[in-house]
Amino acid sequence: MRDTSDKEYVDYVSARIPALRRLAYLLAGDEHRADDLVQQTITTLYVKWRRAQAADKLDAYVRTMLVRTYLDERRLAWARVRLFRETPEPPPLRDDGVEERQVVRAALSRVPRRQQAVLVLRFFYDLPVDEVAATLGCSSGTVKSQTSRGLATLRRLLGERDFAGFSAVT
Repeated sequence: MRDTSDKEYVDYVSARIPALRRLAYLLAGDEHRADDLVQQTITTLYVKWRRAQAADKLDAYVRTMLVRTYLDERRLAWARVRLFRETPEPPPLRDDGVEERQVVRAALSRVPRRQQAVLVLRFFYDLPVDEVAATLGCSSGTVKSQTSRGLATLRRLLGERDFAGFSAVT
């Protein structure tokens, strides 16, 4: 029985890694942190696999795990360890819309984490308010207010830039 369960887990995770990694990258804004978030999420999923399989919407359950792992990340002691005094130089900018995406990602990284999560789930994943509320474990009203505050912060950070570019950040 365990071999069947392990195979189902491996099959599920193998198929979902790209989507999980994309969500983690949109939240964290860094490939390495995204990989860490995905690794932590799928490790926790393995431990809870039997319970997770019983979920009505397994993808939503796992997405919730990843978002909550991201939100809880700062509480962990290792998250406060810095390898460098200053952030290493970013790679050179290319001229294929990447610069605009980097500007928006940088602004998004300055928005509080919970608002980041709301904005990513609402606008990148096009999830309805109720589903975002379920993912974050809060009310629909909280999602709406976090969306409003997050967008206001982004507008302030982006200044005069074309705010329509927000949807092109993927």
